[in-house]
Amino acid sequence: MPIRMSRRRVLTGASSLTAALIAAPFYRMLAHPPRARAAGTAKRIIFWFSPNGTVHSRWRPTGTGASYAFAPGSILEPLDAHKAQLLILDGLNFERSRASNHEGGMEHMLTGGGDPSLDQFLAAQIGGDTPFSSIELSVQTSAWGSGIQTRMSYNDAHQFVHPEDKPDAAFARIFGGATAMPDPGTGTPVEDPVQIRRRSVLDLVKGELTTLQSDLGADERDKLGAHLDALRTLERRLDGSVSISGCGELTMPAMTDSQSNGQFPAVGELMMDILVNAAACDASRVLSLQWSHTVSPAIFSWAGVGEGHHELSHKDDGNTQGVADFVAAERWFSEQFALFLDKLAAVQEADGSGSLLDTSTVVWVKELGDSRLHDFISVPFVIAGGGNGFFSPGRYLQFNAEPHQKLLVSLAQSVGVDIDSFGVPDVTGSLSGLTG
Repeated sequence: MPIRMSRRRVLTGASSLTAALIAAPFYRMLAHPPRARAAGTAKRIIFWFSPNGTVHSRWRPTGTGASYAFAPGSILEPLDAHKAQLLILDGLNFERSRASNHEGGMEHMLTGGGDPSLDQFLAAQIGGDTPFSSIELSVQTSAWGSGIQTRMSYNDAHQFVHPEDKPDAAFARIFGGATAMPDPGTGTPVEDPVQIRRRSVLDLVKGELTTLQSDLGADERDKLGAHLDALRTLERRLDGSVSISGCGELTMPAMTDSQSNGQFPAVGELMMDILVNAAACDASRVLSLQWSHTVSPAIFSWAGVGEGHHELSHKDDGNTQGVADFVAAERWFSEQFALFLDKLAAVQEADGSGSLLDTSTVVWVKELGDSRLHDFISVPFVIAGGGNGFFSPGRYLQFNAEPHQKLLVSLAQSVGVDIDSFGVPDVTGSLSGLTG
């Protein structure tokens, strides 16, 4: 009979703290075994975040259902070429939550009021056979440190999952980057000491985790064996002896001063390119791009705006210029989302099943409804890509104060994870009408 082991037994069976920490993902494999993806569901899910809510009167399309349009000058108008690939969702509320103010919205957006955030939950379900269970990229999220204002992803213990906001570091982490650095004196390449330390940690724990296998039942031994294989792959990646297949020739992005305000657009496009390449290489099936954070101080000078994004998000309707500047900044985000969809559509899956856009669920999320009111009423969401046939796109859907937890359920179902609730347990079911 297979031996049933508790989380405590698994983790204490590893004799060192380091080994226990590295064994933790293996425990999650036992607690949340990956599920097979159903036919007609997306291969991957991509979360796209922009901050500080919206002005509903300038965001909402005209018409309804499939007979909708973007008003001239409206926030979503730059997405017009992608109308047939979009689901515009209106009337979703953050219900029964601990959310308040900007920070609460940031925390509640992907968690639905529980733990973990949806991206990390899905990473445990569908990310087990890829090099990275999830990839989190961002634009200028580190200057304010790690806090509820700057983070949208959380693990099971409601601890922050930190996005990478430096393009060269993101590239090196995902695709390997340079494995040696020139000695400042001689110019001779020498190994990165960080990589040496990482290999040393892996050498330390491999023996302990191998010993742990003898205490497990057959099924658990197989799963831990797979985890050890992943560690060996990581070792080879640190040695520079393995690369992600299907990537082709990639070049490390050149970027200096990635935290300066004027570099915001350039950093964003580099991160989009890295994310698209990561998706094309199947480096991960749960990916996210976080543009700044709630209470964002970014000044959209490239869009002709001279005041910070957060300040603009609170201009009342009587301040026509302030509202116009905020709309200009939000239209710029729409332009970037359209560009991102174009980039996904331009890359075909290696198996010929369609473009990356066809086979992905892409969701644009926000943390507030009307930021001037600090509320969570009618928080705007946009789904793109159709989820490989799961969703029925090309429509503007208006809901009557439905809890957004139902959307989170639908997003999980779109990648083949069949759940009935997410976040607070008293909200159940998926969001009706998304599948046509």
